[in-house]
Amino acid sequence: MAATRPPPPTSNPATADEEDDYMSMTITEPSAPKEKETYTQRRIRKQRESEAKSRPQPTTTASLASSALPPSNKGFQMLAKLGFTPGSTLGAPSNPNARAEPLGVVVKEDRGGVGLDSERKRKVREEMEGEAKRVRAEEGEYRERVGREREERRVAGLVLGAMRVVERFDCAAEEEEEGEVGGGGIGGEGGKGFEERRRVGKPTQRVNVLWRGLVRQREEKERERRMRYDLQQSFSRVATYDDPNEDQEDRQALGVEEEEIEEEDPELDEFNALEPAEQLRRLVDYLRETYRYCFWCKYQYPDASMDGCPGLTEEDHD
Repeated sequence: MAATRPPPPTSNPATADEEDDYMSMTITEPSAPKEKETYTQRRIRKQRESEAKSRPQPTTTASLASSALPPSNKGFQMLAKLGFTPGSTLGAPSNPNARAEPLGVVVKEDRGGVGLDSERKRKVREEMEGEAKRVRAEEGEYRERVGREREERRVAGLVLGAMRVVERFDCAAEEEEEGEVGGGGIGGEGGKGFEERRRVGKPTQRVNVLWRGLVRQREEKERERRMRYDLQQSFSRVATYDDPNEDQEDRQALGVEEEEIEEEDPELDEFNALEPAEQLRRLVDYLRETYRYCFWCKYQYPDASMDGCPGLTEEDHD
């Protein structure tokens, strides 16, 4: 009997379709290689983990926050045996400071020592108080300095005015003695005495030291003015030109003659070294004693008694 061959396997159409359905296939993305953790990232991660571990658990916080003791609590039972009832105070009833409620529980969420927050608050408070004191001190010093400078400028202006008054009286007295002007006084032509003396060449050191500084200031201003003018004129002037009409100051400014060196004046230096208030006092006293004139009243009295004058100082005339 001849051997029979087994029939060929038949293929299932549905299975073949599933194997050939490439459109419904999902291709998974390859996972990215794990990056190596840096030292900074590892330190931050460990710090966060330690902070999370140090925080108390919510269950512990809730149990500590409850203030009332349940009757099943051993401590409550011991207090009840001693006569404690809920709502009453501990200790003698006559004690006004007895507590009716337990001490409040403050949960500490950091790892700092006990009292660290209070110490920090104390340091911050001390720093703020010190800064406030420093600002107030600086404001007070600034106000005092500004007030002092304002007062010094005011007194310096009074000194300058008193110098002009003394100059007018002295010039009027000298002109009256020389017979140039009859009378004079503060309202006369005494203010022109300086110009007259400058033209005749009176030495500056012979001027009263109380207003000699005014003469020096005017001489310096006049010298600077002539030097600027002569400097402009010298640009169009021949070096060998000699003008017979030039005076001594013009020749000195143009370099034809050497200028005389101004001598030192220790008496004027000593007067200028005084405080403005002391200079003003000497000027006022000189006017009163010599010309019976009160600088504060702005009036020349007929006799030395000066009846009607309130006093010697500015405060007396307020």
